[in-house]
Amino acid sequence: MHTFKLNGQSVSVDVEDDMPLLWVLRDELGHTGTKFGCGVAACGACTVHIDGTAMRSCSIPVSFAGGKAVQTIEAKDDPVLKRLQAAWITHQVPQCGYCQSGMLMAASALLRDKPQPTDADIDAAMTNICRCGTYQRVRAAIHTAASATSAASAQEKQA
Repeated sequence: MHTFKLNGQSVSVDVEDDMPLLWVLRDELGHTGTKFGCGVAACGACTVHIDGTAMRSCSIPVSFAGGKAVQTIEAKDDPVLKRLQAAWITHQVPQCGYCQSGMLMAASALLRDKPQPTDADIDAAMTNICRCGTYQRVRAAIHTAASATSAASAQEKQA
């Protein structure tokens, strides 16, 4: 039995220790927002946060998640993720959309680590593959979300 927090809720699954976390999320727990892309942790479509760190769930056994906090794209109360999603729409980032949940999860981890990332920071952190090639839009959306996050933080400090 493997127990961890998924988007803030405790979950338990009775699966083999080496079952990839991606398949536990999708097949056992019904969280299909996390996508299968390559199965070898190269493309990033399966990116989730484990204890706040962006990780590729296709190559992580469920046993690694035991006792940890796992966040997927389905997280409802994540203000950084919400600002990123709004910026994604503003900049019309998605085309086919398949890589987007992984991109958004990688970008939200970046903004938590570096609230005002440079282009070089974004290029270093965003190693996800987008077949449609919307990398310039991704960069612009991350900058927009970073500005919105800074503005929201300033307003919270004044309140």
